[in-house]
Parts: sequence; C-alpha cells; structure tokens
Amino acid sequence: MLTKTKRLIKKVISYSGLFFFALAAVMLWWQLRNYSLIDIGRALLSIPWLNLLAACVACLIGYVALALYDYLALRYVGENKKVCWWKWMLAGMLGFAISNNAGHAVVSGGAIRYRLYTRWRIRGGDIVKMLTISGFTYFLGCSAILVIGYFMVPNRIFAQSAGANFGITTLFSICIAAIIAYFAATIIFHGKSIKIGQIQFRIPTTQMALMQTLLGGVDSVLAGLVLYFCLTPFVHIPFGTYIGLFVVAQTTGVFSQVPGGIGVFESVFLLALPETVDKADIFGALLAYRIIYYVLPLIGVGGLFFIYENWLRARMRRWLDEAKQKMPRLPIGKNKPVKKN
Repeated sequence: MLTKTKRLIKKVISYSGLFFFALAAVMLWWQLRNYSLIDIGRALLSIPWLNLLAACVACLIGYVALALYDYLALRYVGENKKVCWWKWMLAGMLGFAISNNAGHAVVSGGAIRYRLYTRWRIRGGDIVKMLTISGFTYFLGCSAILVIGYFMVPNRIFAQSAGANFGITTLFSICIAAIIAYFAATIIFHGKSIKIGQIQFRIPTTQMALMQTLLGGVDSVLAGLVLYFCLTPFVHIPFGTYIGLFVVAQTTGVFSQVPGGIGVFESVFLLALPETVDKADIFGALLAYRIIYYVLPLIGVGGLFFIYENWLRARMRRWLDEAKQKMPRLPIGKNKPVKKN
C-alpha cells in the first residue's frame, strides 16, 4: 500500500507541471487576448538600450552570486581548497543556466555538476550534499524575500482574485514556517548529523544559515533588477513593492514544477498589475527579461564550457602523444621460443 501511495504522489508531482502550465497558458491568453504579436514585438523593441545594458550587468552579477552557491556548498563539504575559483564559477554558472531553463534543478543542473566535480576529484556523496545545500540556499533566500515582500505588496493587488490571495497567503505561511524550522534545527541540533540513505548530512551552523539566507536574498534581488530595468520604461512602481511581487511570482513558478516557471511567472505578474497598464508593454518587458536572464547566460556559459571541453581534449591528446614518444621502442620480429631448463 505504501509503495502504491509513493507512486501516486510521484505521478501527481510529475503531471502537476503540465497542469499549471496549461492553466498559466489560459490565463496568459485571457490577459493578452486584446493584443497582437505586433504590439508585443513593438513593446520589446521600444525598451531603451541603456535599460537593456543595465539589465545585462545585473544579470552578470546575479550569475556570479549564483556561482557562490557552489563555493558555499564546497565549504560545507570541506573541499573548497581543492577546487580553484574559476572551476566552481564555471560549474555554478553553467549548472544554474541549465536548470533555470530546463527546470528540475537536481536533475538538469546536478548532471553537469556531477560531470565537472567528479573530474575535479570530488566524491559523488559530497556532490549530493552540495546539491542539497545549494537547494536550501535558494529556498531560504526566496523565502526570506517573499516574507518581506508579502508585507511590501499592497493587499489590494491580489484582492481582486480570491484564489490568488489564498495561494499567496498559503505560500507566505509555508515560507515563514520553513525559515523558522531551519534556523531552529541549526540551534537545537548544533554539531549533529542526520543520515539519509548512505549519506551523512551535517546540520549547518546558524552562521552558515545566515550566509545562505543572505546569499539567496541577494541573488533574488539581482534577478529582480533584470526585469525591473526592462519594466521601468512602461510602468512606475516602488522598488519595495516590485521586488515583493517579483519573488512571489518567481517562487510560484518554482513550486509549479514548470521549467523556468514559464507562463506561471508571467501570469502572476500580469494579474497583479493594474488594469490600466498596457499588458502588451508588460509582456514585452517580460520577454526581454526571459532573453537576458535565461537565454543569453545559457549561450554564453555554454560557449565557455564548450571551449573548456575542447581545451581539455587537446591537452589529453598532447599528453598521449608525449607519452607515446617517451615509451621505449620494442624490437619488431618473431617471438623466440623460450628455453626450458
């Protein structure tokens, strides 16, 4: 019975992404039904170049912050001195560039990290620990910003939709409970470990929990700045209200299990903005955000990874050639019979 229940839960989680994507697509269509693709394209092209440049700079700094997740995770497993800075920067940026687009961060971003870190002599068990601690870092940061943002976003924004209001309140309750539980665990179980399967997880210190929360919060703010610079030519909104709304939309997209939160993020954002705002302009800004924060890093860091792989192959070929040259040449001839004593 327990096995059947687990299978049912896995199926529900797997198909929940499709359900939320379909729901978000319907909501997006309803919000944009009075606009054409030409209107959206015109809005996208009307964003000033200075704003796009500022969004790109915020994106670059944001991905550096994301790479610091890996450094913090390496410190957690005690291997931060074994991996030099450019390696964990490459692994962190590439891992998040892939998982941000593909979703399911443990599978998509975890696969590329496993490939790189095992090459750099990090054990498989430690990589699992790193992925786990990075996941908690992201969740803590998002939760902290969402809790703060919940009080910054005016209640009237979601009051027009009873379902949205209930969902956001539920999300707020879950996040604040999770933060309290995590910090309580670092105090109560200080210095202790928990075994899951064959892997021993050490309970993080309260200092590390604070670092995780701060890093995750900085990452969320920087990601929010990318969209903010694209959005300001069309709508004026206080940054405090905006960042709360952004994290609510972003966290909702993550929990929806839809890759990149595509559709879900946009639906929440469009729903929260006033009816007087031109939705085509907002959607154009959202498209610019998607291109800058999702597509460009994947192309850029993916290109760096391609260069690194080619350089590594060239170096391996050079080592093999040098090894062949140093090997003693054996005489070629018929094998002589071995004399018996």
